[in-house]
Amino acid sequence: MELLNEDDIKMYVYENRLKTFEGWPFDEGCSCTPENMAKAGFIHTPSGNSPDVAMCFFCLKELEGWEPEDDPQKEHASHSPSCQFIALKKKVEDLTVEELLKLQKERQKLIIIKLCNEPVTKFEEAAKLRKADIIKTVMGED
Repeated sequence: MELLNEDDIKMYVYENRLKTFEGWPFDEGCSCTPENMAKAGFIHTPSGNSPDVAMCFFCLKELEGWEPEDDPQKEHASHSPSCQFIALKKKVEDLTVEELLKLQKERQKLIIIKLCNEPVTKFEEAAKLRKADIIKTVMGED
């Protein structure tokens, strides 16, 4: 794993996050414009049924169900209060190399935690389905 790969570096830059908001359903006259979303650290990650999914590139928190009056900074801070990107006190371009590396180290930890939690979540979901099947069989509902 590279310490800082090109894609990681790109998303630290506001303009690159902004480019991901093509097709974003909220624009002029809204609080959650593409510009405000990108400033808050979000990238647009739509899925088939959810055109308004946005994820913080740093803490990986995904949010959907945006309303026009939602303030991306406030939503981000309330749903992910420990996100170090949203808590930055200076612009990314003003960070020292040491500060950027420290920030990236924290981001890598979050990525590893997410990767480790995914199989556990899938197992738990499969176990619930299996339990429901067993209960149906025991109750004679087949």
